[in-house]
Amino acid sequence: MHILIVKTSSLGDVIHTLPALTDARKHYPQLQCDWLVEEAFAEIPSWHPAVKRVIPVALRRWRKRPWQTWQSGEWHQFIQILTSQQYDKIIDAQGLIKSAFLTYQARGVRCGLDRHSAREPLAALAYQQRYSIAKNQHAVTRVRQLFAKVLGYSTSGEPDYGICHFQKQSNANKPILFLHGTTWVTKHWPNIYWIALAERVTAEGLTIRLPWGNEQEYIRAKQIAAVHPNISLIPKTNLYGIASALAQARAVVGVDTGLAHLAAALDVPSLTLYGATEPALTGTYGSQQKLMQANFPCAPCLNQQCTYQGGGTITPAC
Repeated sequence: MHILIVKTSSLGDVIHTLPALTDARKHYPQLQCDWLVEEAFAEIPSWHPAVKRVIPVALRRWRKRPWQTWQSGEWHQFIQILTSQQYDKIIDAQGLIKSAFLTYQARGVRCGLDRHSAREPLAALAYQQRYSIAKNQHAVTRVRQLFAKVLGYSTSGEPDYGICHFQKQSNANKPILFLHGTTWVTKHWPNIYWIALAERVTAEGLTIRLPWGNEQEYIRAKQIAAVHPNISLIPKTNLYGIASALAQARAVVGVDTGLAHLAAALDVPSLTLYGATEPALTGTYGSQQKLMQANFPCAPCLNQQCTYQGGGTITPAC
């Protein structure tokens, strides 16, 4: 059986799809899979042994300059690659209009969530086979159930992300990683809290490493690193480089960011902090994950801008 997975973004959503593919491979050992994914996250599917071919798509870049994309032939070339293979099943694991549009371009039986289950109900119009999956479940569970219904088996057991490219060290000097960078303002943890935590961690004789991906994150990382000589910045690198650093970590403390989900996929002990988002539905998922959520009257608000002025605490989410 040869299938195409359409799961383009974001980083955490792509990672959430990996256990479903592991399930499918378990039930169909000869399964071959192609994966359509945003170019920025194309490394992730390639780490799963069931993935034969990664097909990068650049919707985020193309929509900024649609005319140039058409004139250059880049869209035409993408469609040629996408339609070069006839698939037994095409699974849109995202349920958005943009993913449904891409699913419709491919050749094969198009499968996805029905209009009551998809995040954007109109996406269901693109599918030939539609499936009902309850919404009040974690994203990992929902995608596993979708794959099981499409391919005809039952899910069981704990999720297995299937990533096998990274070796863990066993020495006692492994660092703790602080994942301090994220996209939404409402997902951030205040710098003074990171600095206070850094002081406590280094006081125990432990080392800290800090990744960064842009100028703002670099400035924050430098501020945290100024606390103690045992804190260092990870040189800017690709996802493979960050994953390698995560695999060598003793533990991770992070906010709601794609890299926190990568740590979960690598089975690294982690504490993830949630404010505006709902960990029960999209939190890091795995046996070594601890989640804490802000105990504010408005949390989780799912808003990118915060207007709350009152007090609150952080409490365990699970």
